[in-house]
Amino acid sequence: MALFRSEYDDGSAQLNFGAVSLRAPKVEDYEDWARLRASSMAFLQPWEPKWAKDELTHSAFKRRVRRYHEDRLRTSGYAFFVFRQSDQQLVGGCNLSNVRRGVSQTATLGYWIGVNFQRQGLTRDAVQAICNYCFDDLNLHRIEAACIPDNIPSQQLLEQSGFVAEGLARDYLKIADKWQDHQLFSKLAPSA
Repeated sequence: MALFRSEYDDGSAQLNFGAVSLRAPKVEDYEDWARLRASSMAFLQPWEPKWAKDELTHSAFKRRVRRYHEDRLRTSGYAFFVFRQSDQQLVGGCNLSNVRRGVSQTATLGYWIGVNFQRQGLTRDAVQAICNYCFDDLNLHRIEAACIPDNIPSQQLLEQSGFVAEGLARDYLKIADKWQDHQLFSKLAPSA
């Protein structure tokens, strides 16, 4: 993995791993993002929180990018868009949220991939890039992730990426407008 960043993470960090390149979302990404999300709506909605009525509007996207920037400044979250390196096509996204310091040194990982890019190893490469970033650059000890028990591809992806299942959390997240159980996973930093 190659990582280019300044002393202060201003959002210009670029992560490269395998077939993907990750960087912070920019307002200029709106058209590609909206097109990808719209074409993948039926594929994504069963696994995500309910989409707002204005989900795909330019103003909602600008608010989203502003929130990502604020989270990064507070060091509480880091959002990345995932691009296929071969042609710089936007294919998905990865988010680190709930970054906690102190005694826990933990973050929560979320990710999504456009319907036309699934099962190509791109999400796996993106998750690996994020794991490297968490452990090597953010100096975290643990990454947590969760998925609906019916989402077998996501469970397999996490296991292939070195995450370990930890158990079932009842009514853990509100997905598709209803509280749903989630299988919890974690990955620990490599031992020193």
